[in-house]
Amino acid sequence: MSAVHRARGAVFGLETAAAWLLGLLWVLPLVYAFWAAFHPGEFSTRFVLTAPLTLDNFAKAWAAAPFARYFVNTVLLVTTVLAAQLVLVTLAAYAFARFEFPGRNLLFALVLVQLMIMPDVLIVENYRTMSALGLKDTILAIGLPYMASAFGIFLLRQTFKTIPRELDEAARVEGCSPLQVLWKVYVPLARPVYLAYALVSVSYHWNNFLWPLIITNSVESRPLTVGLQVFASTDQGIDWSIITAATLLTSGPLLVAFLLFQRQFVQSFMRAGIK
Repeated sequence: MSAVHRARGAVFGLETAAAWLLGLLWVLPLVYAFWAAFHPGEFSTRFVLTAPLTLDNFAKAWAAAPFARYFVNTVLLVTTVLAAQLVLVTLAAYAFARFEFPGRNLLFALVLVQLMIMPDVLIVENYRTMSALGLKDTILAIGLPYMASAFGIFLLRQTFKTIPRELDEAARVEGCSPLQVLWKVYVPLARPVYLAYALVSVSYHWNNFLWPLIITNSVESRPLTVGLQVFASTDQGIDWSIITAATLLTSGPLLVAFLLFQRQFVQSFMRAGIK
């Protein structure tokens, strides 16, 4: 038994060491970004404990691009997409979970097929569709292809199927319509799943780059990630201190939100069963 315990202890030690190593590798770029952003440019590639702190890099980054407009565009984008997704995936998941209708299994299979298709594969067709609709270079064009989420439908369908039918039947006996049953029974019981899905959706669309880059052409519709590309110009050289400051301005709201709601973030994923 002692040999078994020693073997288990060794395996546990290796797993712990590997976890710490992966965590260190993940956090190193973030540590560098903070170091370079809060120090003058000459210290961006040198680690000197006595290096002076400065906020000039953030001021220069803010002045180099219309970040205020980019923030408004991004917040409007993620809010619109999330609101549409919550409505559409809730109704679709409820129908797949609790209603019998012809072709239900076939339609759900098509939803699962969508999970296997990378969004980048559809960029050309999405661009043609947005152009035909006259929506090119708008915030709506960025979010419209993502408003029906196969992942959200699948996740909520599985959650709704775990809710006892007795609660559904009791609500109907009380005179609730199907939509009232959904609102009063299913939605409250699925709140942890909604929170988990909302975190995933906001994080993804806040950081999405390729599709917004292709479909937008003006400051009025560009989100933060696309606006950040202005710092990639090499005409006057690359100042890593300003680039990292701009990066922190872009990702800062997500970092602050994660730090504030870290416990709820982890618990929602555990309850939702997202692996």
